[in-house]
Amino acid sequence: MDESNHWYGHSRILGRYCGLPEEAPKRIQGFLQHGWNYLHGFPPNDHWCSPGYPRFIWSDVLRRRGWSMGRRGHYLIGAPWIYLLYQEPGLGVVPDRKGTIWYPFHGWEKHSVSGDHARLADEIRDVENEPVTVCLYWLEFANPDIRRSYESRGFRVICHGERGSRWEGKGRDFLRKQLVQLRRHRRVVSNRLGSALFYGASVGCDVAVYGDPMQFEDERPEYGGTARRMRLWPELHGTSVDPGLAAEVARRELGFEYQATPEELRRMFGWKRMREEASHSSHSARGVRA
Repeated sequence: MDESNHWYGHSRILGRYCGLPEEAPKRIQGFLQHGWNYLHGFPPNDHWCSPGYPRFIWSDVLRRRGWSMGRRGHYLIGAPWIYLLYQEPGLGVVPDRKGTIWYPFHGWEKHSVSGDHARLADEIRDVENEPVTVCLYWLEFANPDIRRSYESRGFRVICHGERGSRWEGKGRDFLRKQLVQLRRHRRVVSNRLGSALFYGASVGCDVAVYGDPMQFEDERPEYGGTARRMRLWPELHGTSVDPGLAAEVARRELGFEYQATPEELRRMFGWKRMREEASHSSHSARGVRA
């Protein structure tokens, strides 16, 4: 339905959970929330989602915010991340987690971010007392000046990869790579609340939020900016955050309690026929081999 449904391997993760063939592109009949935000789960402009199509969202607070703004057709299913954890309970698990993985706030293809990476790197060096891995979004990773800001301070710099599309394989393993890294690190940090922090908290990482939050060049006022994030989640900001509280908030924001069954997702996404066709093909293939 929409290209963003396939970013970061989301449709593949959900398709595998539903028992569909791994190689088949999954066309979701609706709009899947692709990242955490503190509005209603989607961009503020109404033309992002075509009227009449369902919106598959992570948490009930997003549904309520959407309703308050006149949006309808919400289905609570939780984040694709929780389905990955369900399928990969041991992926990346190590006996001794070490170091900090740091996610600087990033831009995207249509909007860049303004901020001083060198100054942020200095602050990270002053605060963190364990080895630091800085994970950059692919656009920032492609910028040698930004990479150098962190590498010159002795930090390891990585990227989980580009986000993909329905037909490309670029983003198919994005979340799996992220899960492996988070489970190797003791601590996850960013200069803004975001998906990576909640993902990390959900798998046992300590959490922190500090440093210049940086800004989109034309950041939409509907989000409310840094002041709104501080007002809603003051307890999640600082160089040290209560790990139990962070884990509790993460489970709520990621919608663990709304994980759907494979049958429910197949019906909601319009995949029921795909499942039946896959099952029929499998039976036919077994008959030929016999």
